[in-house]
Amino acid sequence: MILKKIFAGLFLLFFLNGCVQSAALLGPAYTLASSGNIYQAGLSYGSNQAVKEITGKSPTENIKSFVDDKKLKVEEEESQEEFFALVKSRIEKTSKIIQLANQ
Repeated sequence: MILKKIFAGLFLLFFLNGCVQSAALLGPAYTLASSGNIYQAGLSYGSNQAVKEITGKSPTENIKSFVDDKKLKVEEEESQEEFFALVKSRIEKTSKIIQLANQ
């Protein structure tokens, strides 16, 4: 009997996990189940839908893109600093060579 329950649970987990229509509904459903506050759950769902309607992305996708943009900017700044340091060292090296050649 236990083996049948485990098999049924695995079947539902692996084969029917794509049936969830909207992940935005899962958070408010959990809030409603844990706190029992229907107003808070409704506000959460409504704000998620409003953000999705306005931006075209879910709140989680917005945060992810914001973090990725910050990382990209930091990486660009670091690569620019490395480039300027390399150019500066090459110029100094070349000027030393020219000074030695002029003596």
